[in-house]
Amino acid sequence: MTESNSIAQRRAASLRRLFPQGVPLLWCPLLTHYDSNGGLDSARIAAHVRHLSPHVKGFLIPGSTGDGWELSESETKQLVEIALSVVSNLNLNLLVGVLKPDASAAAKGIQDILSLIKHRTIQKDPELALQHARVCGFTVCPPRGKDRTQSEIENGLASILEAGLPTAIYQLPQVTENEISPEVFSRLASRFENFLMLKDTSGADRLVLSGQDLAGVFAVRGAEGDYARWPTQAGGPYNGFLLSTANCFAKELSQVLEDLSAQRVEAARQLSERLTLVIREAFQLASPLPHGNPYANANKAMDHFFAHGPQALAIAAPRLHSGNVLPLEMIRATGELLSRHGFMPTRGYL
Repeated sequence: MTESNSIAQRRAASLRRLFPQGVPLLWCPLLTHYDSNGGLDSARIAAHVRHLSPHVKGFLIPGSTGDGWELSESETKQLVEIALSVVSNLNLNLLVGVLKPDASAAAKGIQDILSLIKHRTIQKDPELALQHARVCGFTVCPPRGKDRTQSEIENGLASILEAGLPTAIYQLPQVTENEISPEVFSRLASRFENFLMLKDTSGADRLVLSGQDLAGVFAVRGAEGDYARWPTQAGGPYNGFLLSTANCFAKELSQVLEDLSAQRVEAARQLSERLTLVIREAFQLASPLPHGNPYANANKAMDHFFAHGPQALAIAAPRLHSGNVLPLEMIRATGELLSRHGFMPTRGYL
């Protein structure tokens, strides 16, 4: 048995232990909702998770769609506390995002959240604490900076993985301004069995298309569009999805995966094309806004209608972390878009 095979087998055993029902194929980087005073709206967040939970069994909180790069330390801890309560009650799985510009800050952030989880679960052992809290790991990005060398990226990520905690690595060049090379990915995967998941939002998909051995790392695609092409059920390179639009189209994205598994390829393709069209238009509506993440803004606008139904225009527009609210013109255009493509709900989930 080669060392890489041994690592892959131990990684597979870890995934089975963390996910006895199997690793969820669809994950959601949950939106963060705010009240009129700018505080975290715990009731609204919980309602959103309950609405998604029939179709999504894994959540990333906070991801970039959930303002993970903008939240303060206290806001992040409060959000994690809210999420821990919700996922425990619904038997869901939680990845905790620790999105920091450098590895040392990410390592400290992980230990801070781990201390919070230990205190909450009254468990001193990290593995038991995470298990009791239904936390399956921590998500980190490469150190930020377009001039980072691959050696710096590898050493930074290795310093986090050396803690031995279950970890997902997030390829996010839109924010980090760099990408992990296939060679660095392969070395990390063959060295650290606690490197359990990869999320790639680059849209270039270089890691999974490189021909490098993934060594059993569970790979999820974060780039939007063409959903029927990428999963392994369609012969693609990804095990599943971790998509911002799962905040709004969890049922439909789950249906694409189900259709592919059942060899209903044409049905999956048609639904994928409908989703791709509406989502691209929604992102175009959000892209000119000067505040916030465009993916978060687009999903907040769409979620406003899924939460409140066709009467959403009469409800106060969603607030952003910056304190601004989404413009009424964008909300109106988003509602027209959902109606035109047949996705407007007859009533909201709130």
